[in-house]
Amino acid sequence: MFGLDMKKLFIGLLFLIGLSACNERRETMTVTVSNPLSFVRQGEMVEVSMSEVFEGLELADTSQVVVWDADGVEVPYQITYDGNLIFPASVEAEGMSRYTIKIGTPEQVSVKACGKVYPERLDDIAWENDLIGCRAYGPALQIRGEKGFGYDIFVKRNTDEPVLETMYAMETDQEVWNRINALKKTNPEAAEELHKSITYHVDHGYGMDCYAVGPTLGAGVAALMVDDSILYPWCYKEYEILDNGPLRFTVKLTFHPQVVKGDSTIVETRVITLDTGSYLNRTAVSYSHVQESLPVVTGIVLHDADGSVMMDASSGYMTYVDPTTGPGQGKIFMGAAFPFNVEEVKKVLFSEEERKQRNHAFGHVLAVSDYEPDSEYVYYWGFAWDQADITTIEGWNEYMKSFAQKVRNPLKVNLE
Repeated sequence: MFGLDMKKLFIGLLFLIGLSACNERRETMTVTVSNPLSFVRQGEMVEVSMSEVFEGLELADTSQVVVWDADGVEVPYQITYDGNLIFPASVEAEGMSRYTIKIGTPEQVSVKACGKVYPERLDDIAWENDLIGCRAYGPALQIRGEKGFGYDIFVKRNTDEPVLETMYAMETDQEVWNRINALKKTNPEAAEELHKSITYHVDHGYGMDCYAVGPTLGAGVAALMVDDSILYPWCYKEYEILDNGPLRFTVKLTFHPQVVKGDSTIVETRVITLDTGSYLNRTAVSYSHVQESLPVVTGIVLHDADGSVMMDASSGYMTYVDPTTGPGQGKIFMGAAFPFNVEEVKKVLFSEEERKQRNHAFGHVLAVSDYEPDSEYVYYWGFAWDQADITTIEGWNEYMKSFAQKVRNPLKVNLE
């Protein structure tokens, strides 16, 4: 009888121990990041599902976590609009890195990627990260009849902090503009000096706008083609900022209906994403109500007919050296990369008559692909300035070549 009681007691203890183990909350999860390429991937953004993190750590949606690298150093992260936890990862060539997600209160993260709309500047939507700044023109510009089809850009140097808000505040200061306009009547030289002190077309030590867009595709806009003619998209109609830092900026732009082969219901939607540490924006373009496969191009405007152009369709990238808008402003290295096979990359020059219509630009370098109905056309576009970190076209071409390899061979992420 005593032996039977001891057996029951032993079984009961085992049950309680097992129950306790089941109720014990897991406090960490491991993220394994693998690099399939033969070169180091440094500071590249990876993402894991936040819902899987909550489920794995048995957390409420309002709980906080921290991310640590293998050396126990906290890594900054952001939770995106689509429910992912993103953080910069570094992995050796053909190597593997491990990161740990723990329950806890993270350190404050400095904002590196952000943007906003500027109604005071004709509804520009402008965004930036630690390396570059960009803008897309808005409804107020279109109402005025100005044809700003392409992306405009702001070069940056000597800072990894946001500067566009400061640049816009100076550029659009109405009181200063009133003084400038008054001085133009009495002292034009003083008016010019005052204008130079506030405009973002002058480098005040941290960058500037020294790029011309006009009625072209600018720094990398995509457009449908019909009968070898580009259907230039005008300014965005509506916008929605989906992510606004600290590590990623994402905006959704919707455009006015466009007539394509007689169909007036074609509406373009773009989702543009810029991550900290990247010179290139990821852009996903879709067109509603397209009934058949159509050619689509990504274009970079040519301001110099003889400017250096690198076109590599098989490797999925193209580059161009832009002369900037004035002397002493250096060169801008333009580029686009593609995660899919590009049918053709070519330089297309305007006729003399079209040059007059396109603000005297010389043409475009174009990457040609096909857009399939109900799909997304995904590509990357961006630039570097030779007055900042990448100083040679050889360095930029190498960056673009490796970037194209990265988007075709993404880091492999496993959450355990």
